[in-house]
Amino acid sequence: MTSRTERILIIDADEQARADLTSYLDARGFYVTGCSDLSAARTLFSENIPDVIFADLAPDVIRDLSVYLDDAQRFTPIVACTNSSSSAVVVQLLRAGAADVVLKPCNTDKEALDDVVKKLFDRIRVNRLNKLYRQELEETNVDLRSGIAELRADQNAGRKVQLKMLPDHELELCGLHVDHLIKPSLYLSGDFLDYFRLSEDKVLVYIADVSGHGASSAFVTVLLKNLTNRLKRNFRRQSSDDILHPERFLERINSELMDTGLGKHVTVFVGIISLSERMLSYAVGAHFPMPILSFLDGETRFLEGSGLPVGLFEDPEWELYQVRLDRPFRLLLFSDGILEVISEKSLDEKERTLLELVSGGSHTIASLSKALGLCTISDLPDDIAIVSVTDQLNGSDKTSST
Repeated sequence: MTSRTERILIIDADEQARADLTSYLDARGFYVTGCSDLSAARTLFSENIPDVIFADLAPDVIRDLSVYLDDAQRFTPIVACTNSSSSAVVVQLLRAGAADVVLKPCNTDKEALDDVVKKLFDRIRVNRLNKLYRQELEETNVDLRSGIAELRADQNAGRKVQLKMLPDHELELCGLHVDHLIKPSLYLSGDFLDYFRLSEDKVLVYIADVSGHGASSAFVTVLLKNLTNRLKRNFRRQSSDDILHPERFLERINSELMDTGLGKHVTVFVGIISLSERMLSYAVGAHFPMPILSFLDGETRFLEGSGLPVGLFEDPEWELYQVRLDRPFRLLLFSDGILEVISEKSLDEKERTLLELVSGGSHTIASLSKALGLCTISDLPDDIAIVSVTDQLNGSDKTSST
């Protein structure tokens, strides 16, 4: 018969019975070792615990042996061999820890013994597979925990980079009070915003929402910040005035995104406020919802405008819009995540609710956050970004946006 690797230990004081069972199992290809008592067998345990033990031992000794094997964390079934056919003895042996019981001489009923051995080794193979799977699972879990820790560290570093890219809170720019809020749905945000002074009387403000979430979308926010910085440098060096024209600003973002090949697109609203001309000039790259313009005399409305998303088409064009700012005003810019936390079902209803909140007095980031419960929502469905611009000329209250 083909040689097998399974090892069987026989513990029996009856030398002839031990020899007969050894001969029988040897003939079936098992590696068999015999011992006359448990003390002689223990020396084998220290070197290599067998796969199966056939033992003619008293129930209390079977119990001690079973406990020893359990402590060794080794699945080794014990087959109790006995001359007694008493059901009480069989029950005692099974309760003591025997996996099965066979009557001596064990090799008399060869078919029954073959069945016992087959079932035992089926259990052993299943146990070994389970142990292997557990080991592989533990190793996978270790690798997974290590990968998660590394990912968390990377995300933490990315989060710090994103926070450093954002402008300061509560900025005073050319007589405008500007502030922002950004709440990511994941650790990294696909929303981005910026505002800065272009000249003594001009301020640029924009808000962008990158398609998707997570690290790849956050990477695009880095691209936006770098592009903005380059355009500002070019303007200071007088090599390009693209940043003074909202529609050309979108064209530059589009060109940069198309060159990356990331398959990402962005919705953007970019506006330039001229305080000397009291004019807002802006372009819209499919951004939604549109910003809300509120005048201190009570008029509150969404800005009008539309345009293609940025980063999808080779040579798109965007329209330039202009609005007179002949009265003290407030301007609120949002990413579309703001609509996700409004309970109304349709987009029209959500927009109407947002407009009503602003016109009803929630025209600052703090009051709007309170009205929408943003501070109490731990699991946001989408990134949320808000920019508030408050006109402080012509008697507008400086503290109204805090």
